[in-house]
Amino acid sequence: MKINLKVWRQKDVKSAGKMVDYVVNEVDADMSFLEMMDVLNQQLIDKGEEPVVFDHDCREGICGSCSMYINGQPHGPWALTTTCQLHMRAFKDNDTVYVEPWRSNAFPVIKDLMVDRSAFDRIQRAGGYVSVNTGNAVDANSIPIEKELSDQAFDAAACIGCGACVAACKNSSAMLFVGAKVSHLAMLPQGQPERRDRALNMMNQMDKEGFGACSNTEACEAACPKGISISNIAMLNREYFKSTATVGVKKKEE
Repeated sequence: MKINLKVWRQKDVKSAGKMVDYVVNEVDADMSFLEMMDVLNQQLIDKGEEPVVFDHDCREGICGSCSMYINGQPHGPWALTTTCQLHMRAFKDNDTVYVEPWRSNAFPVIKDLMVDRSAFDRIQRAGGYVSVNTGNAVDANSIPIEKELSDQAFDAAACIGCGACVAACKNSSAMLFVGAKVSHLAMLPQGQPERRDRALNMMNQMDKEGFGACSNTEACEAACPKGISISNIAMLNREYFKSTATVGVKKKEE
């Protein structure tokens, strides 16, 4: 089939960008969206033109790299699907498809469709880790954890940090991402030593990075390719309030 593409092209963060029209013929319905982009880039290279820059890595829906805004939706029209797992059968012959990068001041455009998402790394470094020395790998059942808690922690840990939640939010909020990272550690025994400070540190870093506030429109949950629940935002708020309440207590103890 034939696909008419309108792709955002931008040299760097300081340059103005624009939509550029391309046509890709002989697109197979079983191609992934990224494979279709590979075909486009091969066409451009064959003509001596610069290929479209886009981020990708595993192409298995795991790494979260394939961040594209497709026809006004993060990762495209299929729910619970990353761009690399989106197949061209989601579109029809002669469809016009708009492809843009994530839109957020906290995710500056590196080039074309690739954005800098290192803000997420800095947020996670601010408190999303476990410092307990656990030694060698132990049996999975050595620390009893209630099944309900372990299931909830696993669901939160499924976040791949792709940034679709930020792209979908009218405020460019990162609350779903931060909520998922805080929640899955707060629900496990290994995450308790830093629990008192974790939410406070990560929320403060999120604000420093320039992400917006959450206004509970639930657009983030709808756009998340891993189905992360906004219940994690509620837990993040609870953890944050507990953190702020214990700051004074901690200072007195010191």
